Amino acid sequence: MHLVVGLGNPGPRYADTRHNVGFRVLERLALRWNILARRETAGAIIGDGLVGGQRVILVRPQQFMNCSGQPVATLLSFYKLDAAALTVVYDDLDLPFGRLRIRSGGGHGGHNGIRDILRLVTAPFNRIRVGIGRPAPPMEVVDYVLTAWTADERAVLDGVLDRATDAVESMLSAGLERTMNAFNTDPDTSAKISAKTSAKTSANLSANKPEN
Repeated sequence: MHLVVGLGNPGPRYADTRHNVGFRVLERLALRWNILARRETAGAIIGDGLVGGQRVILVRPQQFMNCSGQPVATLLSFYKLDAAALTVVYDDLDLPFGRLRIRSGGGHGGHNGIRDILRLVTAPFNRIRVGIGRPAPPMEVVDYVLTAWTADERAVLDGVLDRATDAVESMLSAGLERTMNAFNTDPDTSAKISAKTSAKTSANLSANKPEN
């Protein structure tokens, strides 16, 4: 059995923001695997099904990003799984937009959702980080991650989400090492788009900022 968690914030206000990329990947997995992920339990929306003969639980925590740890820890305990059976998909500011990084273990890297999971799940677990890039000054990180995707990003976003979805499937069928070798390479997307987007978003934010 495997627990696949996508991080994000609940509610329509956050649905199209960069911070919700984990939710978006989970939604694609549910469609691809024909899993109805609508059951609410342990502070999360979950669904389960068989994928390649393995039982898979899809999880979207619903207590906001900073409180992701409790639902994850509760479900691991309920299903009697150790951390090796856990894969978490989330956004990463330190990767250019569209780039993936797969690994097991490590720190939180400033990501509050991972920080909260590590507070309760101390053993190494699998991570699939989806690059969203950093904002250009003077835009604050908190504004950037809670801002919707730009038109430039949207033009290639489907491909990014599909690749992250493929990486989760690979984790289940091929394991960590082969998935790292296959997906920890630079795709054709986007350091360029990331830099362009960051500058454009920062400019828009500055233009719309009220005067003191």
